[in-house]
Amino acid sequence: MIVVHHLENSRSHRILWLLEELGVPYEVVNYKRNKKTMLAPPELIKIHPLGKSPVIVDGDRTIAESGTIIEYLVESYGQQLAPAPGTPERLRYTYWMHYAEGSAMPLLLLKLVFQRMPTRAPFLIRPIARAISRQAQTTFIDPQFERHISYWNAELSSRLWFAGEDFTAADIQMSYPVEGGVARFGIGKKYPAVRAFVDRIHARPAYRRAVERGGPLKLPS
Repeated sequence: MIVVHHLENSRSHRILWLLEELGVPYEVVNYKRNKKTMLAPPELIKIHPLGKSPVIVDGDRTIAESGTIIEYLVESYGQQLAPAPGTPERLRYTYWMHYAEGSAMPLLLLKLVFQRMPTRAPFLIRPIARAISRQAQTTFIDPQFERHISYWNAELSSRLWFAGEDFTAADIQMSYPVEGGVARFGIGKKYPAVRAFVDRIHARPAYRRAVERGGPLKLPS
């Protein structure tokens, strides 16, 4: 049986969701974040040298990195969640699988770092840290993210899912940056196609079962 080493409120939610979509039996080993640092506990280092989540163990294979895990699970247990090779949908599928972590997530990480900078700086330099944080967010991070979320909205306005009209594993991979973007930047009613995408994934029974197994996904705003 597949074992998922699942860190609360993290990217590993996507792996639980995928396994639920595939109907593949799995076991969850849950880990809690350090309440002060919000980092993963050192116990994860025993599973993988980087001490990150998600990590799965399938027989004698230990696999890390969300994209790698998703590709492995789809190839091994559920090719119905990937479009047929050689089709336009397959090319879009591959693109969004890589885009999620390669382009979208770095901006979300920058947003989180600069939001937290003032409160984690020494007391005497907090005013300077607040000014740097505000400048970085308003002049670079927020405008860049605005471009990305506008891009998502345009893509989802022309098709139901990221790769095409059928739900695929690329939608699972994209769910984390999309939900993170909605939480951290707030979109209100400005991007209806993105909001509709979030509503659609939340309505999927497999998504709800993943939440029951691994806990709710509460991304910082």
